[in-house]
Amino acid sequence: MDAMILSVLYVWCQLNKDTIVTFWFGTRFKAMYLPWVLFAFNMILNGMGLTELIGIIIGHLYFFLKFKYPQELGGPVLLNTPFLFKQWFPDRIGGVHIWCCTKEATVSYTKRK
Repeated sequence: MDAMILSVLYVWCQLNKDTIVTFWFGTRFKAMYLPWVLFAFNMILNGMGLTELIGIIIGHLYFFLKFKYPQELGGPVLLNTPFLFKQWFPDRIGGVHIWCCTKEATVSYTKRK
């Protein structure tokens, strides 16, 4: 499994620790164990798990610097999303967002409805 996929999966699993996931043959466990199960499963099948281990380490480093350190330990925010990405993909949930137009065009468009 690709290290980047496993790092994103690790962050999701840490944010959803108590979610029950199902693995092969109906094996059910908490999501926080999924990256380690995938690591062990790949060790059994392929005899190697270096890529998975790197993904877990990167995911853990990101999770610690983005969530644990600033929120629970009171440290400064060390990782911020670049403004360009915030502009393209705003944090708003719901509604319609027309990202290709100016703010004035968006307001006039919504008033026409």
